[in-house]
Amino acid sequence: MKRTELLFIPSPGIGHLVSMLEFAKRLIQYDDRLFITILSMKFPNHDAYINSLVPSLSQSRVKLAHLPQVDPPPPKLLNSPESYIYVYVESLVPHVRDALKHIVPSHSNSETTHSQGCFVMVLDFFCMPMMDVANELGLPSYMFMPSNIGFLSSMLYLATRHDQISSELKESNPNEYSLKGFHNPVPWSALPQAYFCKDGGYSACVKMAQRFRETKGIIVNSFEGLEAHGATSFNDGETPPIYMVGPVVNFKGQPHSSTDHVQNNRIFKWLDEQPQSSVVFLCFGSVGTFDASQLREIASGLECSGHRFLWCIRVQQPTIIDEILPEGFLERIGSKGMICNEWTPQVEVLAHNAVGGFVSHCGWNSILESLWYGVPIVTWPVYAEQQLNAFQMVREFDLAIELRLDYRNRGHNQLVTAEEIGNAIKKLMEGDHNVVMRKKVKEMSDIARKSVEKVITNGKEENRRGEWDQLDGS
Repeated sequence: MKRTELLFIPSPGIGHLVSMLEFAKRLIQYDDRLFITILSMKFPNHDAYINSLVPSLSQSRVKLAHLPQVDPPPPKLLNSPESYIYVYVESLVPHVRDALKHIVPSHSNSETTHSQGCFVMVLDFFCMPMMDVANELGLPSYMFMPSNIGFLSSMLYLATRHDQISSELKESNPNEYSLKGFHNPVPWSALPQAYFCKDGGYSACVKMAQRFRETKGIIVNSFEGLEAHGATSFNDGETPPIYMVGPVVNFKGQPHSSTDHVQNNRIFKWLDEQPQSSVVFLCFGSVGTFDASQLREIASGLECSGHRFLWCIRVQQPTIIDEILPEGFLERIGSKGMICNEWTPQVEVLAHNAVGGFVSHCGWNSILESLWYGVPIVTWPVYAEQQLNAFQMVREFDLAIELRLDYRNRGHNQLVTAEEIGNAIKKLMEGDHNVVMRKKVKEMSDIARKSVEKVITNGKEENRRGEWDQLDGS
């Protein structure tokens, strides 16, 4: 094989960006003929992460090429984040075309193309419009799915359904959906909110999904030990080959503009003082926020549970946290709990041996991190495909405790009560169910680690346990 240049285009979402770039860093370890160029979009909150990569990438075969800043889409499109991102990506197509003209040799000069090897596009699923540029240049396109086979299945179902019924899904539909790769029928409430959205979300998802099968292959951030049934269900002659490359985990965590190093030191000093597996960690992703009434219910539920906790709070409106929590709450919990603002080093926290449970929004990166470190989850999905992730973790995999599977933070006015929260935490941390769940999650953790220990090099398997243990510090 000659030199191969992989042209990675991640989408703006921080979770998408992190997993795709970590995959790129992993790939170049496997073959010294691989070179990767990452076309990076300018988007809020990305600079800290991108800048953290520059020193390590400067000595590797991965390089960054920054796309020009473009005007953001109209604010009204924010009613559907999926539509907003899709329109933003479309606006960058001309700039991607211009960038690739300077990277990819002209096909009119076959000798130059031959001498420089081959070029391949690897696109985040939000970046399907970039396939047009790949086709113009005669380049094969592969899609990178930062989520799982289950979400991929739901998107492919949406595209197929649209050929017969070209309208949004209906909420409160009594019928359940039979999706490839699922053992159980899926209720409407477990599907992403975008599939029901008349403000562009449904349309954006359909446009993306309709192009999935045009790719040469689909790369998925999951692993066979978790989703073997899902992968084999797409051996149908219609779907491109599926390559399961996960779990792709960023062991160093995500640098962030809101990082408070003094707070981080305080967090780990407190964790060091707690008994093993005694702390419940609550964190709801980069945009997971709650109003004051829900925060008070969480506080009361934690107090009722009686367990130690570390709680990362993000609020919908700027406020002083003490003023919205129940009166006297901080005094009553004392040193038994810790509250931190805005940004918490989630990966490092999950890796700490004091952490015994995770109340999570069920973002796919968070699920993979918790499985890697063997920390059981309580499900509290908030947005995007998280409801489907939660459904899989509880109903399909039996690897999580159900708090909610269908919670949504946009326009549904749901309140999860303190009693529900307290009971779920007790179930997670106490009794026979706790022992069984912890054993299952530990077994899956071992499977996850083994899935990245085996690397195919020149047709032979090599065991890389030592390298991965060194990488994540375990």
